[in-house]
Amino acid sequence: MIAFFYFENEKRLYFDLAKSNMQNTVSKISSKIIFSHMTDTPFDKTKILDTNEYRISFYNEKKEKIFGNLDDEIDFSKDIMQHDEKHFILIDKSTLGHLGVFYIAIEENLYFNEIKEMKVNILFFFLIIYSFISLTGFYLAKLFLKPIKEEREKLNNFIRDTTHELNTPISAILMSTEKSQLSEKQIERVRLSARRVSEIYKDLTYIFLQNNDEKRITESLSFDMLILEQLEYFEPLASKKRIKINSSLETFEYVINKDDAIRVVNNLISNAIKYNKVGGQIDISLKNRILKISDTGIGIEEEKLKDIYKRYYRATKEQGGFGIGLNIVSKVCSKYKIEIQIKSRLKEGTVFTLNF
Repeated sequence: MIAFFYFENEKRLYFDLAKSNMQNTVSKISSKIIFSHMTDTPFDKTKILDTNEYRISFYNEKKEKIFGNLDDEIDFSKDIMQHDEKHFILIDKSTLGHLGVFYIAIEENLYFNEIKEMKVNILFFFLIIYSFISLTGFYLAKLFLKPIKEEREKLNNFIRDTTHELNTPISAILMSTEKSQLSEKQIERVRLSARRVSEIYKDLTYIFLQNNDEKRITESLSFDMLILEQLEYFEPLASKKRIKINSSLETFEYVINKDDAIRVVNNLISNAIKYNKVGGQIDISLKNRILKISDTGIGIEEEKLKDIYKRYYRATKEQGGFGIGLNIVSKVCSKYKIEIQIKSRLKEGTVFTLNF
């Protein structure tokens, strides 16, 4: 639409320019005819006719051509007429019969040449603009859709990994309860599996149902005792991978909601076990208000450390998590003004430091 209006405006401009050029040219020729007649000097037709800019003819009172190189049929009732689709012809009557010339008809093709050139330029300009807009639109669409695509992939991975995480303890429960009489080992397996399902449920509700945070009760909690309690829960899991856990804990109390404290401790110890080597080691120390949990596991690449607290992000493709544990740890630490740091070396291990 814009190109159409632009073309129409330019077309009108070129028409006015062509008409003005023809009027100026014919006015000069008419002046020469009048001057020659009044001074009784010869009128040089050769120079006027010898040009490629226009064609021109001169007519008597009966509208018969006296001389000239314009042979088109002229409608003398008009001041300007269009001949075919390539030329305009202007009819001038300003000579007033001097030298027997009553009409001058001049034809030029500047207007149509300019229009043709303008059409080509507009088409070229339109193609350039269209290509630019198309490329820009494609780039912007790709740019805007990239985070959506990434989030969708994260969500798909989250659903897949959550399914896997839930399937393991549920399968263990089903297998252990197939018999009417359960051994101590099977009962322990059911208890651990049920607790694992409960932990997954609590993590998910913490992430997606945080609107009741204001109702959470805080208390002065003995952190060293809480860690020891959670280590009892993780002992069977650590034993399965023959992981040795060393602890050195000072008595330390901190005002915090107990469930939040358990989430922090459980997620850090759980990761230290999941991503540790078979026969590896975990060291837990609590001293001078600083909790350190280090492992001899697979480690994390340095360039991935900045993203490990993002929801659904996983720094490794190893099975054993679905990318919300460290996000929960980060949220809890931020809520209670606990400074958290991480150091890790690939294939050597990871150290989490919490400064209360």
